[in-house]
Amino acid sequence: MKILAIAGALVAAVALLLGTAGADDSNGLYGRVSASPDGIGKTYSGREIARVMGWQGAGWLERPEREQEERSDLLLPLLGVHAGMVVADVGAGSGYYTERIARAVGPSGIAYGVDVQPEMIALIRERARQSGLENIRPVLADLKSVKLPAESVDLAILVDVYHELEYPYEVLASIVDTLKPEGRVAFVEFRAEDPQVPIKPLHKMSEAQIRAEASRQRLAWVGTLETLPWQHVVVFRKLAQQRGSKQRDAN
Repeated sequence: MKILAIAGALVAAVALLLGTAGADDSNGLYGRVSASPDGIGKTYSGREIARVMGWQGAGWLERPEREQEERSDLLLPLLGVHAGMVVADVGAGSGYYTERIARAVGPSGIAYGVDVQPEMIALIRERARQSGLENIRPVLADLKSVKLPAESVDLAILVDVYHELEYPYEVLASIVDTLKPEGRVAFVEFRAEDPQVPIKPLHKMSEAQIRAEASRQRLAWVGTLETLPWQHVVVFRKLAQQRGSKQRDAN
């Protein structure tokens, strides 16, 4: 009887998971596959979504060789980040770029450090305290929204994070909402086109894939910067909302 009870519980658990999966893609955006070692078994626009790097891996974000490998010193100048801007570092992790943004925008600007992991938010708060940068604003997001005020951000930067978003369509839509008119969003992703980039395939994205997914939103491609050694920087600008227009069909 005990074995039957356990089997029944397992069947119920599987049914619950299947029901959750069905609810997850009820809008037709997402699919399911057998999860690969680096993925979550959920697909969007033909790709499997990568597993999120947990807060325990924050040390990798802070590795001493990162600036030399990725030339992170070049990114903010490439994007024209300057004093007085409001910039959102989405998927900020430990705040590696958040601190650099805060210094670049100065006291008159704001650097939002946005992440879904409370442990990462704690690291960003501690970073702000130690650096004395009062313009760093840690923001705990959820899986579907960056939780920022509407039309408040000049530039949103996603560094090596978009491919890990469990709800990429919803999160990107929330980013578009938070951009000021003519605001920009920059995807910084390891080049899937380059086999020499020493990153696991599921944690890379091609320019074509990024542009295809961004085209589902109210965004216009501005250009792609290939200055960095491992990553491309794919930049979009928010399009004006036309009166009486319907939201672009997600499909």
